[in-house]
This record gives sequence, structure tokens and C-alpha cells, in this order.
Amino acid sequence: MKTFLIGDISAMYGISQDTLRYYDKAGLLPFVKKNTAGRRVFTEDDLGYIEVIDCLKRSGIPVKEIAKFMDWCVEGDQTLPQRYAFMIEQEAVLERKIRELQTQLDFLRWKKWYYQTANEAGTESVFFKEGTRQVDDSWHQKYLAEKGHESN
Repeated sequence: MKTFLIGDISAMYGISQDTLRYYDKAGLLPFVKKNTAGRRVFTEDDLGYIEVIDCLKRSGIPVKEIAKFMDWCVEGDQTLPQRYAFMIEQEAVLERKIRELQTQLDFLRWKKWYYQTANEAGTESVFFKEGTRQVDDSWHQKYLAEKGHESN
């Protein structure tokens, strides 16, 4: 079976060697063996674990929770129910984050359109209710209508 050193894994996954060492010390790599020189040696079987760890970390899951999950993986089939429940929970968390981020992105795009329109008009006062600095909601409705038209 082909083996890889930490530098190989770093290059393959774009994860720094320091981060991989940290992951090992934090318990995320319980499957990794060390050679006689004390260097971490990864096998082809370990690559799937690295992909899972990378995905979970990029999803914002705390290192301690990932370490617990990796322990379950190493323990074997008796932990399949815990791993499945963990994935269901993390999926729900990530979906909620995506919805929240989408809301923020939608607002940012509205404001981008607002400022583009204001720049074209030379003033943002075109948006204001008469005699105020409050944005007339009809402008937001106009933006939404244009946005809806563009996505069709």
C-alpha cells in the first residue's frame, strides 16, 4: 500500500503541515502511524479520513467535536448510529448557516443596487420619502421585481 508523509498530505489537500500536526495533537488523526524516525505516515486508507476532517473543519465544526467523530470512526461499526446522528445534526447546522448567509448576501446585493442607482442619479435622495431620509419601500420592491426578472 502506498504511503504519504505529512508534506504529501499538505500538498494534496492544501492544509499546512502545522495544521496537520495540530490536528494530530488535538486527536483528529488517531489512525495515523509514525515510522521509526517518528514521522507521521499516512496510508491510502487515511485519505478518506483527511477529506472528512477537512470538510468538517471548513463547515465550522469545533476541533473537539471532530476529534470525537474521528474516534467513533476508528471504533468501528458499533458507532454507526452516533456518526449518522452527528451528520444529521451538522447538516441542519450548516443549512441554517447557509440560510443566514443567503439573507446577508441578499441584503448586500440590494444595497449594491441601491448605491449603483444612487451613483447614476448623482444622489441617494431619489430613494427617500419626501421630507425624510427614510428609504421609500417602493424602491426595494422595484429592486426585487428587477431581480426576479433577471433570474428568469
